[in-house]
Amino acid sequence: MEKAIQLKVRKDLDARQQVTFIKLKGSLISKGYTEIIHILDHDEEFHINTFETPSEKRNEVQQYITAFIDQENLLDTVTIK
Repeated sequence: MEKAIQLKVRKDLDARQQVTFIKLKGSLISKGYTEIIHILDHDEEFHINTFETPSEKRNEVQQYITAFIDQENLLDTVTIK
């Protein structure tokens, strides 16, 4: 069964944050965690990026995202919802 993962992303990203977040999304796709990421408007400050991943990869994906956010200093920019 597929499980959705949601990322809450600030809208007011600077250029470095935008490029880094695009790298995160690209790596999620290239590692086979998902095929497509949907972007929805949440409010005036945030977007919600949603993607589905196989349930057996859910914990692995969450750990990967958490490590990436920490390593790239995106803690105030991206959060797993």
